[in-house]
Amino acid sequence: MSAHHQSAGRGDPPAQDAKDQQLARFRAAPEHDALTTDQGVRVDDTDNALRAGTRGPTLLEDFHNREKLTHFDHERIPERVVHARGAGAYGYFEAYEPLTEYTCADFLAEAGRRTPVFVRFSTVQGPRGSADTVRDVRGFATKFYTREGNYDLVGNNMPVFFIQDAIKFPDFVHAVKMEPDNEMPTGGTAHDTFWDFASLQPETTHMLMWAMSDRAIPRSFRMMQGFGVHTFRFVTADGRGTFVKFHWKPKLGVHSQVWDEAQITAGRDPDYHRRDLWEAIESGEYPEWELGVQLVPEEDEFSFDFDLLDATKIIPEEQVPVRPIGRLVLDRNPQNFFAETEQVAFHTANVVPGIDFTNDPLLQGRNFSYLDTQLIRLGGPNFSQLPVNRPLADVNHNHRDGFGQQVIHPGTNYFPNSLGGGCPAHAGAGGGAGVFRHYAQRVDGEKIRVRSDSFQDHYSQAALFWNSMADWERRHIVEAFRFELGKVGSTQVRERMVGNLANVNAQLAEMVADGVGVAAPQPVSGVSTASSPALSQENLLGEGIRTRKVAVLAADGTDAGQVTAVRERLTAQGAIVEVLAAKDGSVRGSDGGGLDVDRALPTMASVLYDAVLVPDGKEAVAALAADPAAVRFVEEAYRHGKPIAVLGEGTRLLTEAKLPEEVVLGESAPDFGVLTGNGTTAPGDLADALATALGRHRFPRRPGLLN
Repeated sequence: MSAHHQSAGRGDPPAQDAKDQQLARFRAAPEHDALTTDQGVRVDDTDNALRAGTRGPTLLEDFHNREKLTHFDHERIPERVVHARGAGAYGYFEAYEPLTEYTCADFLAEAGRRTPVFVRFSTVQGPRGSADTVRDVRGFATKFYTREGNYDLVGNNMPVFFIQDAIKFPDFVHAVKMEPDNEMPTGGTAHDTFWDFASLQPETTHMLMWAMSDRAIPRSFRMMQGFGVHTFRFVTADGRGTFVKFHWKPKLGVHSQVWDEAQITAGRDPDYHRRDLWEAIESGEYPEWELGVQLVPEEDEFSFDFDLLDATKIIPEEQVPVRPIGRLVLDRNPQNFFAETEQVAFHTANVVPGIDFTNDPLLQGRNFSYLDTQLIRLGGPNFSQLPVNRPLADVNHNHRDGFGQQVIHPGTNYFPNSLGGGCPAHAGAGGGAGVFRHYAQRVDGEKIRVRSDSFQDHYSQAALFWNSMADWERRHIVEAFRFELGKVGSTQVRERMVGNLANVNAQLAEMVADGVGVAAPQPVSGVSTASSPALSQENLLGEGIRTRKVAVLAADGTDAGQVTAVRERLTAQGAIVEVLAAKDGSVRGSDGGGLDVDRALPTMASVLYDAVLVPDGKEAVAALAADPAAVRFVEEAYRHGKPIAVLGEGTRLLTEAKLPEEVVLGESAPDFGVLTGNGTTAPGDLADALATALGRHRFPRRPGLLN
């Protein structure tokens, strides 16, 4: 044995002890608590990116911003850090009219022009295995395969965001993700770190109002709005700019679940939204949205009481109406989830001639971050060659090699060159159309880490949202804050958050405080009383009842003729009617014939339907009344505000479900979405009444309603 090994065996610590000492160096507390870069350089501001002037563009030389975003972008492999759980579909966008007065974008230049698209919907917080119906923001990202290249409109189902500057995005996501010690909760924000962050960042308040509203638990992807969030620019061929905000409005209306329903759905069918989108397209019920824009002339940039560059603000539709410019139709499901939905790569900086950016600091950071994210997630720089990402426009450049290279490039790979005939050459050399030219904007300012004073109002639009809600929407917001903050262990965080809410509305703060066991804060003077009716879902009901699902509860002895009559009338209007019974197969009708069963009741639940019908039939209703699953089905449908229709003996099931007496027997029952018919009621008439109730979606003002 060598002298070295002898020494190591006698006097040096064992190998495991030495390893522990090495690791202890990385676990030990630093000698100071100052924030630093990865290189140990102390940082005096991590809330504001370096920019040219208070409203100028973000500067590339901000090494702290780039390091922070780069490290964050590379934290997870292979799934997305955020928006990991999603579903997608192909379709087309069809322009209504030429918009050449505002933009030279080719896909908006001609009425009727159709542009292929791929759209991906998603949740933000949870991993790929989380449930669809959690309370969360939903992504709404659209890739337009235009003739001039790919354009990505990467938005959400809410028009604002939590933060104003992209340098805060790693902090926000770290806080909103699961707790670092136990990785819980999955797919939710009801925990200490998120609310600690939110309570310390008042700029989150407006987005919190949206996130605590029913907008965060949509009925389906097909029934939620989409927004571009940021203020972009339309640019004409001669270089004139117009500020623009993008809006997607669903043809079926804007509808949500209620919180109790969403939680039950997560257990009954965690793929509820994925399944809904897939089945609608497979059945030919193609989802459709209308694309609208809010246009603001450049000279009106400072005519609002908020900053157009602030991503935590909306332009109220009463101030600038939304102008419809085209429609989006999704008509084809992917063939392979991984190859298409999982590998699709969106990027806010994927723009085409005629669409450009503003100096919105959140948008500026996203323009860096998205590309950086794709490099690690998809294994290198050639992800644009994947089929779902590949442009329809010709691609001709000098990029070469790298992971995943699929193109065999002949000839030269540099510019300028003579050996390759000078190709590819600059597209603008001849002054031709279809070339991207950045909007010419004068930029002056000192290099500073300071946010513009025009970004400092964090409560007026949060109050605007609250003031615009119907009474039941406000009740749901209060219940959501109580649930979320009720899961927070820190009393200090609860108190701080309730204190922020006092700047939105005194009653809101008082009700939330009472529910989470902290003292109500003192009222704040000067709280905004403005409102915008366009923000309430009560005013966004949509058209018709297509794809709404109606459950018919049946058993031996059910009046099959009634079921057939109701089904025919509702199906003609596009609704989906399914017969549920205790077992698969069929049940015996009251006339002795058979009635096919579509689903076994034990495998389903009322949360998977939009309405319930109980037909006549003494024997059948007696069996249903003795079945706890059937009684619970009706009770849940009532509690969640869904239309309920009963014929004849079916009324008994309302009593068994303990619905309030004034609803079961009262004349005002139809006002609450509870429809009853006696022996003289024609099934077709009841079906028409049920269709009308379905068009209202829910009845949130019912007596005894918990949600």
